[in-house]
Amino acid sequence: MKVIITNICRILVGVLFIISGLIKLNDPIGFSFKLEEYFSANVLNLEFLVPYALALAVVIVIFETVLGVMLLVGYKKKFTIWSLLLMIIFFTFLTFYSAYFNKVTDCGCFGDALKLTPWQSFSKDVVLLVLILILFFNRKHIKRLFGKVAVNVMVYASLLLCCLFGYYVLNHLPAIDFRAYKVGTNIKEGMSVPEGAPKSVTEMVFIYKVNGVEKEFTDKELDKIPADGVFVDRKDKVIVEGYVPPIHDFTIEKDGENFTDAMLEEPKLILLISYDLSKASDKGLSQLEAFSKKAQAKGYKVIGMTASDAPVIEQKKKQFGITFDYYFCDATTLKTIERANPSIVVMEKGTITEKAHWNDIDYVQLK
Repeated sequence: MKVIITNICRILVGVLFIISGLIKLNDPIGFSFKLEEYFSANVLNLEFLVPYALALAVVIVIFETVLGVMLLVGYKKKFTIWSLLLMIIFFTFLTFYSAYFNKVTDCGCFGDALKLTPWQSFSKDVVLLVLILILFFNRKHIKRLFGKVAVNVMVYASLLLCCLFGYYVLNHLPAIDFRAYKVGTNIKEGMSVPEGAPKSVTEMVFIYKVNGVEKEFTDKELDKIPADGVFVDRKDKVIVEGYVPPIHDFTIEKDGENFTDAMLEEPKLILLISYDLSKASDKGLSQLEAFSKKAQAKGYKVIGMTASDAPVIEQKKKQFGITFDYYFCDATTLKTIERANPSIVVMEKGTITEKAHWNDIDYVQLK
């Protein structure tokens, strides 16, 4: 019975680690954005790790995937089990911290393929922790599936394939796009709210400083605020989350004017996206002007989109001889739309017809 239970746990844990790892390896830049969120000052306050977020993301997801393979084939079981245990203990702490303090609303465990609430993520990790503990205390029942040479070949082959796959998606785009802005998406439809959809229920919360301590009072508790209380702030607290459309933060603005509706009616529109121009690839930016001229000659309206401020925009336009205009959009939204910096998005009346990494700019189909 112990052998059967151990092997069931072995299969469940191994397969889940492989699936979770491959989903994140498909989009390591997206996972690095999630790590940056964890490293930020208001979460773990490990800001010195932010510059290394992408490198850490790649290492973690490859290690996670290969660990799953190692467990399934029975490679170096002591190292494998200890690695799984330490990893899941860390992730369980992280998801509990996020859930309890409401710091990160999505752990990124399965990338954009499957969104989990903080408490769902924590529950998932608790189950995994139990399964791994069963493996830990019954590791003598974990045997190699094949001969030593065959097992070694399978593990090193999986490591090599993961590295090659990671290299490919970093220099192009995710092999599978799980995001709300994938090719074929109509942005206007993605922003619409169905008739009769549930609405959010919010509550106004007033923050007052009382005897040097900040306290919160709901709009129904205003009579409890002491006369000497000092107003600090007011916020809206969501009691019941209503329907949130897949696309809800997309805007195209310039000089305080909103051009979103007009741009989404353009029959031939190209967005050249750089969420942060100061971090954009110089090699990529150097190709944009020539591509823009080529696209405009074929009847496309070409605009840039960024969250950078005016001085940075002007400096980059001058440096790379860019003549098209840059419009503003929230950085998080731009990161969600595309992973490359810069990147190319082709649209027809609000529908995304093509997306490309700057490395593939010469292969963009201009009709």
